[in-house]
Amino acid sequence: MKAAIIRDYNTEIEIADIAAPELHDDSVLVAVHAASVNPIDYILQSGAMKDNIPLEFPHVMGFDVSGEIIALGKDVAGFKVGDAVFARANQQDAGAIAQIARVKADELALKPVNISHAEAASVPLAGLTAWQALISKGRLKKGDKVLIHAGSGGVGTLAIQIAKHFGADVATTCSPRNADLVRKLGADTVINYRDQSFEDELSDYDIVLDMMGGEILNRSFQVLKKGGALISIKGQDTDNLAQEHDVRFEWFFMEPDGVMLADLSKLIEDGIVKPVIDKTYPMEATVDAYAYLKDGHAVGKIVISIPPIEHW
Repeated sequence: MKAAIIRDYNTEIEIADIAAPELHDDSVLVAVHAASVNPIDYILQSGAMKDNIPLEFPHVMGFDVSGEIIALGKDVAGFKVGDAVFARANQQDAGAIAQIARVKADELALKPVNISHAEAASVPLAGLTAWQALISKGRLKKGDKVLIHAGSGGVGTLAIQIAKHFGADVATTCSPRNADLVRKLGADTVINYRDQSFEDELSDYDIVLDMMGGEILNRSFQVLKKGGALISIKGQDTDNLAQEHDVRFEWFFMEPDGVMLADLSKLIEDGIVKPVIDKTYPMEATVDAYAYLKDGHAVGKIVISIPPIEHW
């Protein structure tokens, strides 16, 4: 099969012919129609996390996958060959930007019937991150005031919609050019980060979802009410500001979860949550897709279309 691979840390991505993954008893093989790119991909590529998450080479890039099941492990129940599915694969099975991907059955969900494979591939990592941050970690409840940073990004566009569905009052930060988009997604208050300081505009918030880290994370403590929660996927509370402000801080790393993804799929099928895609690239332009992602101005997600495999 063809796949987007790296042969070592800090090496260029190349499209190469490699062996398809072996089928495991608890997994399925998916003929990939589309994948999407995420910052964690190039962070791992750089070697910055090799002590905690070492890679085996050649390493196939990508975690988000949408496609069609072509083989079932003997222990798999609830799915059949031909099912259209989507998933965020675990670290050992990572390899979405490829013609065939292996995915554990418990990380898999049926693709929403009302969206394309490209749209479905944009959802898993970002959608599960938003869901777990707001619901599992943030303990979001109806009426909560929630600040979502970077509302026009991959996680942000889905987090706004999820928070609104669960009854939150949502504020978000973004550039002026994306203000109309985030309002359409459900944001009640939009902060222009170029001209406004969110901590001067907002107060008594129950939850902050941080995708920025650093100074933005530290400033975010100021908008929380006592007992509120700051949930970050990017940084740590190195200055112990949570204790100073009498709030709860959690950093977390998203976990694949097929049941949770199925819940999100239902919201998509019901028209409550809609994926936002900025650009779609062919597999041979994967390097360009990551360059655009690193530029930091993508609105929603960046998707890779995968050519069909000729023989299986």
